[in-house]
Amino acid sequence: MSTPVDVRIFKEIAHMPVVADKTLDCLGLFCPMPIVKTREALKHMDPGQVLEVTSDDPGSEADMKSWSMRTGNELLEMQRNGAVFRFFVRKAR
Repeated sequence: MSTPVDVRIFKEIAHMPVVADKTLDCLGLFCPMPIVKTREALKHMDPGQVLEVTSDDPGSEADMKSWSMRTGNELLEMQRNGAVFRFFVRKAR
């Protein structure tokens, strides 16, 4: 016999903010440097850890989506505040 699951717990977890293990400031850097710096930072992190990247490169949204799909790293969240993007990337392997 299984124990009933409280669905409210899952809803609360789903709305929790992503917490980064490390942050990377790429403000003022333009293509390809935000991706290059992200790749280098992830090399020094363990699988499952999350990197927060800030960038004001207008192309960084498309670049980060494409790069994460190619590499298998998970783009958990993307935020935009004016000209500044914030990306949360979970290292895959």
